[in-house]
Amino acid sequence: MLERHHLAILEATDRLGTLTQAANALCLTQSALSHGIKKLEGQLGVALWERDGRRLRLTAAGRHALAFAQRMLPQFADLENDLAQYAKGLQGSLRIGMECHPCYRWLVGVMQPFLSAWPKVDIDVRQRFQFGGLGALLGHDIDLLVTPDPVYKRQLQYTPVFDYELVLVVAANHRLADKTHVEPRDLGPETLFTYPVETARLDIFSQFLNPAGASVYRHTPLEATDVMLQLVANGRGITALPRWLVEEYQPRLSLKSLRLGQDGLFKQLFVGIRQSDRDVPYIQAFIQHARPDSVPLVAT
Repeated sequence: MLERHHLAILEATDRLGTLTQAANALCLTQSALSHGIKKLEGQLGVALWERDGRRLRLTAAGRHALAFAQRMLPQFADLENDLAQYAKGLQGSLRIGMECHPCYRWLVGVMQPFLSAWPKVDIDVRQRFQFGGLGALLGHDIDLLVTPDPVYKRQLQYTPVFDYELVLVVAANHRLADKTHVEPRDLGPETLFTYPVETARLDIFSQFLNPAGASVYRHTPLEATDVMLQLVANGRGITALPRWLVEEYQPRLSLKSLRLGQDGLFKQLFVGIRQSDRDVPYIQAFIQHARPDSVPLVAT
């Protein structure tokens, strides 16, 4: 059977011309190399070399086999290098699930420097897990989960990456716009736009309206942040979003952000991984890139 070391013998004898030089290059004795040649020709039933004085010359069959060897040997070398990179955690694929819909803009800002620092690591953002990533992380469908609501399990590890404030967003000329903060009862007559998530997972309900026994006139789920804020700016309703995201839109839309309650509603964004992956270098590097107060790791 033709094997990789046979291809290496073909390439070395053709490149160097003599058994002695080829044997030295392959760290073999000359007798071992000669035996290997004869055994290979016997197995294949065809001569690959012919002698020309002290040199070996490839036959037509040998030249055909050499062309294959010249294609395959570099691919073997590349594969070995890639596998070594995987073994060191310098190469791979990072599948990210999102449970924070407005955080896609934040993710884009994290990805750019990470991809530059880790050129052999691919990133795949799995949108279908954006509102239920725990099972995907435990089931190995994703490698990293971005969430403001970590569910702690023995197999998982969560790292806080930044703090943010959830604020109410209204039009600049809205009836509530002059307030410094709003109370749950203030939202009674309003149409509230949210992302399409069950209300139990929406902080505006679970941490603001529901504890006070309050509600809104209408709850309308919307997928797109841009559409949601255009509607708010035109007085069609209100929404609740991270303050940093609202501030990105305020230069081009007439929006006002209001504190939810006198003390505000503050959250943390977490990155969750499996405990078994905590020592993978590029996963740790992504977490460090996600934390604004840390020095990111760089592939070497």
